[in-house]
Amino acid sequence: MATRQNSSNGKPKSPRVQVVLPEDLCARLTLLAEKESRTVSNMAKVLIQEGVNRLLSEQFQYQEKISNISKTDQFRSSLESRQARRLKGAPRRIRLYKP
Repeated sequence: MATRQNSSNGKPKSPRVQVVLPEDLCARLTLLAEKESRTVSNMAKVLIQEGVNRLLSEQFQYQEKISNISKTDQFRSSLESRQARRLKGAPRRIRLYKP
């Protein structure tokens, strides 16, 4: 769990998380940070934000697809459960007027 500290003026600081990285991953993260003129910590924060946002959007899209499929299934089953009924009167001819 992230730890939260207070600054010298009493305001709460951002939560802190400690992560242990393999040497090669840390080296690649350092190279990326230098390339973008960021600190390693800030680069890690940016990459984590992008990853979390991407995963959440993928999950939302998946949930939306499931929701649409279930709505379609509900509509289909409600139509299938109804009894067929006869149309009232003869079908009417539709006239199209050309301007």
